[in-house]
Amino acid sequence: MTAEITQLTEQAKHFVAELDALRREMKNVVVGQEEVIDRLIIALCADGHVLLEGVPGIAKTLSIRTLSQCIDCSFVRLQFTPDLLPSDIMGTRIFNQKDGSFSTVRGPVFAHFILADEINRAPPKVQSALLEAMQEKQVTIQGETHQLARPFFVLATQNPIESEGTYPLPDAQVDRFMFKVLMTYPGKEDEVRILDRFTEGTVISPKTVMTAEKILAIQSFTRSIYADAAIKHYVTELVDATRHPAVYGIDMAKYVAYGASPRASIGLILGAKARALLAGRGFVLPDDVRAVAYDVLRHRIILTYEGEAEGVTTDTIIYHILRNVRVP
Repeated sequence: MTAEITQLTEQAKHFVAELDALRREMKNVVVGQEEVIDRLIIALCADGHVLLEGVPGIAKTLSIRTLSQCIDCSFVRLQFTPDLLPSDIMGTRIFNQKDGSFSTVRGPVFAHFILADEINRAPPKVQSALLEAMQEKQVTIQGETHQLARPFFVLATQNPIESEGTYPLPDAQVDRFMFKVLMTYPGKEDEVRILDRFTEGTVISPKTVMTAEKILAIQSFTRSIYADAAIKHYVTELVDATRHPAVYGIDMAKYVAYGASPRASIGLILGAKARALLAGRGFVLPDDVRAVAYDVLRHRIILTYEGEAEGVTTDTIIYHILRNVRVP
């Protein structure tokens, strides 16, 4: 097993050089959001999707557009609005009067990188249209199934401070996102750099540093990174603690209506493997799991009415879980 881990680590170091180039190129364009950039790259390596929550004007759109430009992939921005229809995203079949045949018109979802901007402004029927695309990497248009481009990466944004005219995301839709990342304001020094860049004509265009084929190879390798049985047991205990907190000595059961699904366990393992890869390792450490725990779990814990009334957040519950569950 030691020889296998050594070999995996050597392979990981080979990919790290290219991932570091991707990270540097993104940081040259997106200022003051280093943690968000790392989370986007980790999710991409793990072949997951990201729900990004933050106030307007903090580079949510710029981050995903820059990522797509750095990777020689197609990019589509979908502005979600109350009048949007599922066919506006997926496509439809149209009738040709000349020859009496039907043809399929593919929608914008047939791209590598999808920005679902303000996804909670569209009704649930439209939000749910992405379910099959995100999970199965395919869409069905009037009975015909079509495979999507690979890699396929969805980044959805929502504004936490404005609720008028919005629709809460269905739990089934939220669960399809590997990460929910909270994007905050940049620091003061970073904001000065943003002012210099965007008010003095020094905007930097990102360079393409990676191909789509290389990303697919990285995604395949990420799954092969070694996770010990103790790590897997730790992951299952973390997820189980969201369902039965009292078993782990966490006095917050009255605040939790439903815990995380098994998809959370998968997300924790894959996210930890991708983080290990970014660190140049072919094996997962407990710190890798803990580093992605908030992003994987925060949108999968459903609070009770009492929890919401008392202002308890899912991050608070995750904090107590990480403190109480024994680290291997």
